[in-house]
Amino acid sequence: MLNKKSIPFKAVTLFISFAFFGCGSVAQQQIKNTDSQNLTTISKDLKWSDRMALTLMKRHPESWQIDDSKAPKWDYVHGLVLYSFEQLNKKNPDPRYTAYVQGYLDALIENDGTIKTYDFEKYNIDMIVAGRLLFNAYNKTKEEKYLKAMQLLRRQIAEQPRTKSGGFWHKKIYPNQMWLDGLYMGEPFYAQYTATFEGGKSLDDVAKQFEQIQMHATDPKTGLLYHGWDESKQMPWANKETGNSPNYWSRALGWYVMALVDALDYFPKDHPKQKELVGYLNSVSASLAQYQDKSGLWYQVTDRAGGKDNYLEASGSSMFAYAFAKGANKGYLPSKYKKLANKSFDGLTQKLIKVDADGTIILTQACQVAGLGGDPYRDGSYEYYVNERKKDNDPKATGPFILAALELNR
Repeated sequence: MLNKKSIPFKAVTLFISFAFFGCGSVAQQQIKNTDSQNLTTISKDLKWSDRMALTLMKRHPESWQIDDSKAPKWDYVHGLVLYSFEQLNKKNPDPRYTAYVQGYLDALIENDGTIKTYDFEKYNIDMIVAGRLLFNAYNKTKEEKYLKAMQLLRRQIAEQPRTKSGGFWHKKIYPNQMWLDGLYMGEPFYAQYTATFEGGKSLDDVAKQFEQIQMHATDPKTGLLYHGWDESKQMPWANKETGNSPNYWSRALGWYVMALVDALDYFPKDHPKQKELVGYLNSVSASLAQYQDKSGLWYQVTDRAGGKDNYLEASGSSMFAYAFAKGANKGYLPSKYKKLANKSFDGLTQKLIKVDADGTIILTQACQVAGLGGDPYRDGSYEYYVNERKKDNDPKATGPFILAALELNR
């Protein structure tokens, strides 16, 4: 039996009791060893990306438990957070990170390539994004099940219902609607798939999704994009002239700019649509910069600083920090956006982060969920957004926080 007093609480303790043997299930079992975890203090000397990743692993020993899930499910929040783990593992290789991602795929991907809990018939574009994890798994193992799972998601994209102008519906239950969220959920996977397996033949269609939302959801005065657009203009939340929802939600805008910087990874510089997408990124980034608070953060309702119950929100601010930093690093955005990203990250770490006694970190002030329509009905009003519940370490904040920390090398 290990004697707790005999083990010093130093950064080195992060790496004891973890012996990995190249097997996902064995590695996952090591991560699950709660005795080892109880003896682990996360050092404040680590980079913020590692501190957050190790926090999540400690709080959720199985990766499918992210977001306090009670059972494994194929879901966009797991796709977002575990994608950030993959990016972290590229910069700071650690077999625990690899095993954590693999554990999720082991729990959800069947041998025949079907995906547990995934319902094709719902045509829910949120379900595409976790497919990004499959590329790396297939590259490493060449196991057919990962390819088949990717092909299944690609088939959903091929059959996804569309607006008359060619934009993907957000879900089958939301006819004629495009939401900013959906651009992140679908386009980076779609771009990577067509670039990897189809010679890039559908990159024009990827660009079309951005063109549609940019054309229809952008406010000409502010340059910001509304959360949702209803082509039919039939939804009660939709403006009867434009079809747009009534407010700007920072996380929705965050999904959009992250979608742009991630999808652009797969557009060659000489592709006719590449400059167009870079132009969209510059346009919306310039508008967002106008609404950055002196703290470096952004408000839940982007343009309503000082409004009753409005608050500086963690997920949108993390997403903007990531997109600005990556955009500048890739040369899509001017270098000044790297400074704005660092300012945002300073705001996150100085204003919204708490540190527990064991070194785990808590990112506060994250909106847990927001949407449009549905049951109970969500009207997209200012009051709706500022009164939605908040959640500490919500995955829509922690994943982008890790990505921002990596791009900024913080």
